[in-house]
Amino acid sequence: MVSEDSPLLTSTAHEAIYDRFAPDQKRWIVCIVSFAGLLPMFVSSTFVPSIPQIAKDLGSTHAVVSLTISLSILASAVGALVWAAYSSFYGRRSMYLWGMPFLCIGSCGVAMSTSLGSLLFWRFVQTFGCSGGIPLGAGVIGDIYKLEERGTAIGVFFGATLFGFAVAPLLGGAAAQYWSWRNLHYSLAVWGLLELSLVYLFFPETSHPGTLGIDKLKRRRWIHITWVNPLSSLWLLRSPNLFAVMLASTLVLITDFVLLVPLAFTIGVRYGITNEAIIGACFLPNGLGNFIGAPVAGRLSDIVVRRWRKKRNGVWVPEDRLRATWIGGLVMIPLSIGASGLITTYVGGPVGLWLNLLCLYTNGMGVDFVFNPIGSYNVDVAHSRSAEATAASAAIRSLILSAATALIIPSIEHIGVAWTNIIAAVLAIIGQGIIFLTIRYGDRMRASVDVGFSTIENN
Repeated sequence: MVSEDSPLLTSTAHEAIYDRFAPDQKRWIVCIVSFAGLLPMFVSSTFVPSIPQIAKDLGSTHAVVSLTISLSILASAVGALVWAAYSSFYGRRSMYLWGMPFLCIGSCGVAMSTSLGSLLFWRFVQTFGCSGGIPLGAGVIGDIYKLEERGTAIGVFFGATLFGFAVAPLLGGAAAQYWSWRNLHYSLAVWGLLELSLVYLFFPETSHPGTLGIDKLKRRRWIHITWVNPLSSLWLLRSPNLFAVMLASTLVLITDFVLLVPLAFTIGVRYGITNEAIIGACFLPNGLGNFIGAPVAGRLSDIVVRRWRKKRNGVWVPEDRLRATWIGGLVMIPLSIGASGLITTYVGGPVGLWLNLLCLYTNGMGVDFVFNPIGSYNVDVAHSRSAEATAASAAIRSLILSAATALIIPSIEHIGVAWTNIIAAVLAIIGQGIIFLTIRYGDRMRASVDVGFSTIENN
């Protein structure tokens, strides 16, 4: 007779948690959170092509208006920590409902800005409001999909959200050229209202029953307001594993920023492109690479997990998922960004432009082949705090990228496009070396600092 504490019943009960939602309902949930995840991509990526027009309207310079990029990265870091930390107490649904009004108000504020000061303030509010899209979405998928399905689902989620990288710069450039950057931000406010309605009407709470902080209170008021320290999520990064993969993903993402942030001043100037809409269209190959690469990388990481579990006779080693990063981190990313710098420097005309667009596409795919397995790995090893682990990594990564972004254009001015890109390629290879060490010594690293890592029984 099977006892109540037997592995069979424990496994059955654990499986039931993931069977709360039917497959069609899970897909609908992924659709809603992907729609929300698209928003921060549009908020950030539509802004860059419109910088020249904003600078002209506000009587400022390109360099000064570009400060809003660094400010937005800071707002993303702060917002991700806040929404993720509170989602562990109040739930995912509540945080979506609280975040969207900030986005709507901030977007209207940006659209009505008449000075650089007001633009910076409302840009912070706008970005803060939508910054929960990625960590909350990753947490939701961890809530509803089992371990060996999770990579594919997160791949679909990242693929859908990164679709913003494919079309947002094009729309931002087109809006600046043919419409108005102000109307574009009013449109983002309307989008926020639509997302708010979808979440309110159709999105259920996905957190596992009994795991939320508010569920554990013996007494609570009808409106219960509790202080949750958003910085507590950062303490998860004392784990060598989580810190290592965060650093590796940051070094990889720097290549994206090195290619995209100065695009108007590198590819645009080199090939004589002055139309904002066309400059925005040059972002399209990178976003298309993201869009195609994310689901492929997610499915590949699930295949790797299943294959290595089979090799180990059913034993799960979390770091096995990171083996799916090799093709992106060692081949696609270093070659694409290094080649782009050399092509921009030495190859002119349409041939140089088309080769650069190919490099942008390859880099977009390569980044996903690293970023997606790392995102799934964070959810795997810190399943009970998956949104917080994702947000903590995103926050520190954003701060590093904020500083790195400020150095890109000065670096290009002092040492040129080619050497700047080669340095970024070397950094990406170093990141892959960090991943190799994490795969090799992951079990010892987890044992050295245990932040409440998940096991196969509760993942």
